[in-house]
Amino acid sequence: MSDLITLQRITTQVRRDIVRMVHAVQSGHPGGSLGCTEFFTVLYNDIMQHHPSPWDMNGKDQDIFFLSNGHISPVFYSTLARSGYFPVNELATFRKLNTRLQGHPTTHEGLPGVRISSGSLGQGLSAAIGASLAKKLNNDTNLVYVLMGDGELQEGQVWEACMFAAAKKVDNIIATIDVNGQQIDGATKDVLNIGDLRAKWEAFGWVVLDTNGNDITLLQSTLKKAKSLTGQGKPIIILMKTEMGNGVDFMMHSHKWHGIPPNDEQLQNALSQNEETLGDY
Repeated sequence: MSDLITLQRITTQVRRDIVRMVHAVQSGHPGGSLGCTEFFTVLYNDIMQHHPSPWDMNGKDQDIFFLSNGHISPVFYSTLARSGYFPVNELATFRKLNTRLQGHPTTHEGLPGVRISSGSLGQGLSAAIGASLAKKLNNDTNLVYVLMGDGELQEGQVWEACMFAAAKKVDNIIATIDVNGQQIDGATKDVLNIGDLRAKWEAFGWVVLDTNGNDITLLQSTLKKAKSLTGQGKPIIILMKTEMGNGVDFMMHSHKWHGIPPNDEQLQNALSQNEETLGDY
């Protein structure tokens, strides 16, 4: 268990990692990564029961996580490195030739912590449900976590998986949706309105919780409540409201920074808003 100050320090450092990684190669997705920084920090440092070493692809007898919206790989990679899955200095290879840290997570390079290739939106929930069923078959009482973006709910496969999990009583999964209201082409309500998410998921038979994804304390309590509701015959979903670009003022309140890297001046501005806490790579 980590205290609030420790979690805040990790969150700040992960933000620094994100903007530096994307800036270095002038490519990547900072907005959604920054918006989910608190979530990843709390999940990996306070909630999940996981073992970075030795790395085991099957994840038996530990909690496992799937990232569905794989374009936010910077926050995923930083969190994995800062949690001990691979050396922090490997973050400097992000999106470079022959790196394990591809723009979207892949498995063929054998990167510890990554169990599926992701980025083709809409597929993560299905993979996570499969892993949840495998744990049940193996009498493994640990949990499966998955993160999706709200924009990817426009994919039909999400709703097939949603229906399946409830019908088959997959109650060892905790899914989370990053509800930032933005996607690459604009606001989700303008691109394709996804409507009342609580009503939809409840109608499909899921237990629905709400939280503020940029509030560490509230995230802790919501995720712990979600854990307490597992094993009761219903899958759990958390609707997590976040601000895209959170923690870097000029990246907030717009879809512009979904996939745009900062220039040199903007990088320094972003870093000045997040003072170094654990040591850059």
